[in-house]
Amino acid sequence: MTSESETKRRDFYKKLPKVELHRHLEGSLRLSTMIDIAKLHKLDLPVDNVEKFRSLVQVVAGEPYTFQNFLSKFATLRKFYQSPEAIARIAYEVVEDAASDNIQYLELRFTPVALTRIKDFPLGDAMDWVIESAAEAAERYGIQIGLIASINRHEPVQLAEQVVELAVERKRRGIIGLDLAGSEAEFPGEEFAPLFKSAKQAGLRIIIHAGEWGGPELIRLAVDTLDAERIGHGVRVMEDPEVVAMTRETQIPFEVCPTSNYQSGVVTDLRRHPLPAMIAAGLNVTVNTDDPGISQITLSDEYKVCETQLGIPPAGLKELIMNAARVSFLPEEEKSELAARLSAQLDKLIPTEEE
Repeated sequence: MTSESETKRRDFYKKLPKVELHRHLEGSLRLSTMIDIAKLHKLDLPVDNVEKFRSLVQVVAGEPYTFQNFLSKFATLRKFYQSPEAIARIAYEVVEDAASDNIQYLELRFTPVALTRIKDFPLGDAMDWVIESAAEAAERYGIQIGLIASINRHEPVQLAEQVVELAVERKRRGIIGLDLAGSEAEFPGEEFAPLFKSAKQAGLRIIIHAGEWGGPELIRLAVDTLDAERIGHGVRVMEDPEVVAMTRETQIPFEVCPTSNYQSGVVTDLRRHPLPAMIAAGLNVTVNTDDPGISQITLSDEYKVCETQLGIPPAGLKELIMNAARVSFLPEEEKSELAARLSAQLDKLIPTEEE
């Protein structure tokens, strides 16, 4: 039974005006939507056994919290991109769900190759379906969004070149950045350096997943070789004092995803997540969900984890939210407007005396 104080605290996290910088569309599908698509397209999945179905696409109790188990969900998730309507619905719902969690600005990354592979859709068409549907939802629910095209390290550079070319063509329609994801330990990604340099010159902002499955040396590689402007995850930075010093000096932002890091085995104990140590070291950190559908969480849940599991006080939560606004890829004027709006709202929720 939930106590009145627990209910009030849950409402507090929900009321926090939030910014999300690291959310993958492909890890954000609603369970009900997946069941609808599976039934409509007669997919060979256990749609009549909800818990069995859930275990294929979400992290559930009793499973091992490992990299392999976490990534296994994506093998099933890729089966749902069966039609333009399905892809558009998924994109719309991700934005709707963010708005319902009082996320006021969302940078949503999506992987065009993942969306097109099962039905061999043209990459550009799938990108357009996401752009149009996400924009429709953003307008309806009053949330600002920016879209980031993601590519995988293990796939050919030639395929990534196609994605980048199409993304640059769609800059004026909402694609603002480029992300490199996948297994950094196996595929560090140096071969993508010329492509990311040209993408940056063309006006795309650059994010590199690093310091998650690989060590801190790959954070240095992301900054020095791949022109990273933000680091996806980066939680292994604390393993190398020199990389800590470099990232503190440059203030390159980290997109930290505590629950995902725990469920995927990057950290073995959520209460010992390195986020507080990163903050104490003066690093520029933000809090995000990564794959909220897989993890069965919201960004509000992540802020609850920060306070109740990691000991970050309300003033610290406020600073994390403001950090995310400050390092977003919005144009400077819009960024200033967002930061001012968030600051005013947060001041009402977290009074000075609580700080």
